[in-house]
Amino acid sequence: MQSRRTFSCVTRAFATAALLSFLASPVLQAQQAGEAAHLVSPNQLQQQVKTASASRQADIENLTRFLSSSTAEKAMRDANVDPVQVRSAIPTLSNQELASLSQRATRAQQAFAAGTLSNNDLLIIILILVVVILIAVIH
Repeated sequence: MQSRRTFSCVTRAFATAALLSFLASPVLQAQQAGEAAHLVSPNQLQQQVKTASASRQADIENLTRFLSSSTAEKAMRDANVDPVQVRSAIPTLSNQELASLSQRATRAQQAFAAGTLSNNDLLIIILILVVVILIAVIH
């Protein structure tokens, strides 16, 4: 009798496990397929982070180099703005602000080098960039 009960319990347990496996299998397969379609691989994510970080660092260096020039420092001092404070505020800018200001600085340097901007024009551009940086940092 006891062996019959044990056999009955084992049979029920096996039947329950088989039923659960049968019912859960399509759900798990659908879930795994959905996850596979929406997940970014760790390598892709790591590459995106590296690219964004390198781009941000290049923008910081470009803007810092531009605002470290003797012309920029003179313009900031003439406007009673601390050049060190402005340069230290650059890393606090958002990625969009940083990219935009870096592009503006690059265009201004190229135009000045090509002779299409006068020294006064460059000073005005520098002061505008400084004001934008300070406003962005304050807000």
